[in-house]
Amino acid sequence: MLWLRSIMRPSYAQKLFLLATLPLVVAVMAIAVLVGHQSRAFADREIQALEQQMLEAKKEELRNYVTQARNGFYFIYGVAAPDDEFAKQKVAQILAAMIYGSDGFFFVYDYNGTNLVSPRQTEYIGRNWTGLTDSQGTPVVDRFIDLAREGAGFHEFMWEKPSTGKEAQMVAYVLGLQDWQWAIGTGVFIDDVRASVAAARADVEARVKQTFYYIGVITFAALMLVFISGMALNIRERRLADAKLKQLTQRVFDAQEEERGRVARELHDGISQILVGVRYALDIARRRLPQSDKEQPGIEMLDRGIEHLSGAIQEVRRISRDLRPGVLDDLGLGPAVKSLTEDFSARTGLETSFSTVVFRNRLDQDAKIALYRIAQEALTNIERHAQASKVSVDLRGHRTGATLRIWDNGAGIPSAVTSSSGKGGLGLRNMQERIDQLDGTLTISSNRSGTLIEAKVPLTHLLPPEDASETTKKAAE
Repeated sequence: MLWLRSIMRPSYAQKLFLLATLPLVVAVMAIAVLVGHQSRAFADREIQALEQQMLEAKKEELRNYVTQARNGFYFIYGVAAPDDEFAKQKVAQILAAMIYGSDGFFFVYDYNGTNLVSPRQTEYIGRNWTGLTDSQGTPVVDRFIDLAREGAGFHEFMWEKPSTGKEAQMVAYVLGLQDWQWAIGTGVFIDDVRASVAAARADVEARVKQTFYYIGVITFAALMLVFISGMALNIRERRLADAKLKQLTQRVFDAQEEERGRVARELHDGISQILVGVRYALDIARRRLPQSDKEQPGIEMLDRGIEHLSGAIQEVRRISRDLRPGVLDDLGLGPAVKSLTEDFSARTGLETSFSTVVFRNRLDQDAKIALYRIAQEALTNIERHAQASKVSVDLRGHRTGATLRIWDNGAGIPSAVTSSSGKGGLGLRNMQERIDQLDGTLTISSNRSGTLIEAKVPLTHLLPPEDASETTKKAAE
């Protein structure tokens, strides 16, 4: 059903492919049909012309045979009387001796239908064959007599072939001897002509099929070329789009980090300093009050306000540090994540462990920021949702890059959040987008006994030792 639904509702790329290929397929089919029709029509005309030429050649050959036979006995027929039986017998003997090839012979019928000469089929001699028809119902002897009465003519019919004993198509030429009322003639079998015509038609069909095959191959090649070109163009455009999307996402992240840094500086250098100044003024005012007034309600409220103001200053400093931790730029990712873990443990009271391998600032700036933000988001989610009692953070480098693992023994993440249906929370999506920008991988394994978040950064984001040392010097300066 899903497959049928996808066909019924094609995507935009599929619509473009259909729009590009459908006219080509229709045009090729129309061309193929037209070429096949024209080829068959032209071949039929050529074959019919060939068949006609071959038949005309056969008929001309028969006419020559009969003419030569008449010339052979005309010296007898020309001087004989109509009732000269001796002359008739002589002529019949001459015609009976005229056999040629494996099937050629002369035959003679009188106008009453009696066979007088049939050297290859002697069973016909002396019998009256009026009304004789072939297997297809075509009159034979009666048509011979009619043509003889008219003078001469050709006749096609089915006749038993002497060499095979089977019926075959025959063309006969009949000449009338009006004085003796004889119909003499001879015939040739044209099954070889029919076979040649059938072979020619079969050859034409084979060539038409071969043409269709070539057209199909060319069409398939053209479709594959369009498909491959479309796929290449689509892949190229998608890569360009992905590259532009990565650039845009990186600009967003850079803008976010820049804005975080600006807000952190404003909080630290602006609001924090103002709050410190207010607290300093309140402390001075508190010290100048007489000692006898310390028990008054106003003094108590002033002390409480100074205490709340100190808490606000600490909160502003914490927010400023979370927005842009200075330790990340000064000391590197390891100390920054360690400080983040310690603050998390102190704030939540959870049992927290941290382990790392010294990076010596070998991660580039984008990777450091991404892994720090992933750790920050993961610890925030644990604090809000996990209901865990133990948390473990591990950060280390290896031959293939760097890996950050954060584990907790909480209630786990609901399956609907970690599924690929796009229902994940904003925090998980942000982590995935950050790691995608680095061409890394983010794996989230969750069950009822806890959750493991593993972020891997490829080796391309680890700087060489000399570059790392230069980065450390710049940070120190």
